[in-house]
Amino acid sequence: MQNIKYIIIGMVMLGFAKAEAHNPVNPCTKHEPFQVLCDLCGCSTSSGSFGFGTLSNANFIGLRYIYQNFESKNGIFENSPTSKETFNTVQLWAQIPVNESFYVTASLPYQDLTRDFNGVKENLNGLGDASVVGWYKHVFYKKKAENEIDFDNKKVPSGHSLQFGLGIKLPTGQFEQRLTDNINPGFQVGTGSVDGVFSLGYNYGNDSFGVNTLLSYYLKGENKNDYQFGDQFSYAVNFFTAIPKEKMNIMPFVGVSGDIYDPITQYGETLSDTDGDILNFSLGSELAIEKFIFGASYTLPVSQRLFGDNVESKQRVSVYVNFAL
Repeated sequence: MQNIKYIIIGMVMLGFAKAEAHNPVNPCTKHEPFQVLCDLCGCSTSSGSFGFGTLSNANFIGLRYIYQNFESKNGIFENSPTSKETFNTVQLWAQIPVNESFYVTASLPYQDLTRDFNGVKENLNGLGDASVVGWYKHVFYKKKAENEIDFDNKKVPSGHSLQFGLGIKLPTGQFEQRLTDNINPGFQVGTGSVDGVFSLGYNYGNDSFGVNTLLSYYLKGENKNDYQFGDQFSYAVNFFTAIPKEKMNIMPFVGVSGDIYDPITQYGETLSDTDGDILNFSLGSELAIEKFIFGASYTLPVSQRLFGDNVESKQRVSVYVNFAL
């Protein structure tokens, strides 16, 4: 598991990229891609991050809706009964500037989860786990030629930048011990634990094309039930192009993302078949009109091994609308 993490880190670091803005006010021309599509699986419960920002990277406040569905097999045989699970998340999220180099992202989800097993339906709903992440952004500028005279002493962005994120996930969602006996322990409104979030983004791009990459590590804490979800490593690489129009900007993208999960522990013991990994393919687009940013994405697993192959992620759909600050 550890070797896989290091291999993936090495591969995705080669694809890091970012596009710089020409207009700091109008999000329709602000081509600063950053942070989309991560933490897609319910293994850490559906109140995970799902990404911290948008392709436009304008400061914003908005709403995002996320739909996920899973199938969990209760048994070792092909005809073993299956549980069908639907996760609906409505998330209030925001990106708030502090100054030119620092900003904060925050999210507060509301969960509505449904499980259908042998004709018996179970529903959970309520506030999920809130998260807050502080970011430092370092922009790289072009070097001036030795014989170049710069009369206005203006720095020209090179298109490269680094982002470092440090944050926390709070146990605002309810965790129920009785649900841990389910094949998919991720069927919870919250984790009941305080978790640490560590992220790195390194990006490059130009006015019409770019690539962005985000790596995140979630250090999971133990809740009051002595239950601890396994630590999680998430990665995402997205390729986009910008199509500027007179009064809007369209940014379609394709990408790959994934998660690697360590095993769950309780009372100091490791629970079998509770680790796993998943690789996803995503496509979508973002549309900026004046101060409003609309986005949508569709995610489909390419390969997965979750909970001893007893849980299968089917698909994910995400839509959002933001108001640029």
